[in-house]
Amino acid sequence: MDSTEASMNEMDRSGAKSFFQTAPPLKNGHLISEKLKDFVRRNSEGVAPRGIVCVTSGGTTVPLEQRCVRYIDNFSSGHRGAASTEYFVKAGYAVIFVHRRGSYQPYCRYLPEDSFLDFVQLDEESNIQVPDAHAAIVRKAIREYQKAVGEGLLLKLPFTTIFEYLQILQLVATSINCFGCHSMFYLAAVVSDFYVP
Repeated sequence: MDSTEASMNEMDRSGAKSFFQTAPPLKNGHLISEKLKDFVRRNSEGVAPRGIVCVTSGGTTVPLEQRCVRYIDNFSSGHRGAASTEYFVKAGYAVIFVHRRGSYQPYCRYLPEDSFLDFVQLDEESNIQVPDAHAAIVRKAIREYQKAVGEGLLLKLPFTTIFEYLQILQLVATSINCFGCHSMFYLAAVVSDFYVP
């Protein structure tokens, strides 16, 4: 490595350090850490550890002021991340799904895009029912989602801002470090390329 590369690497490290020092504290950071710890423990037990992947999905916002009223938003539906999560789970990976609140979720992408209230009905006793036209796809989505969660293969962690996204990503990286070459990141989120300190 020449001196130019070395100084650029040092600038990158100092920039990252500055970012994390000046970022607003992560709400529920302790709870997120505990969820990650439990998920990693569950998936590292056994003779051969299961592969683990962090999939990011959706877009980030950049607040323009401390008491955020205005922000710049990177739009992303999250479809790629949600679909990829399903494929990773099907291939036997444990998946940490770091997603934008309100974006597509795994096992929901085939559900009708109409409002949830448009594809359920109340019967005469006020029981909720899914009309026959949507029943098969809703049943499949629920079954696959519950199987993934029940087997401990899916952990979902939501974010909205660039600050939340990067802090959660840092927690995930630290948590799955013990998996070594059995871990990977699939970064499908549309991340802002700047922030306002």
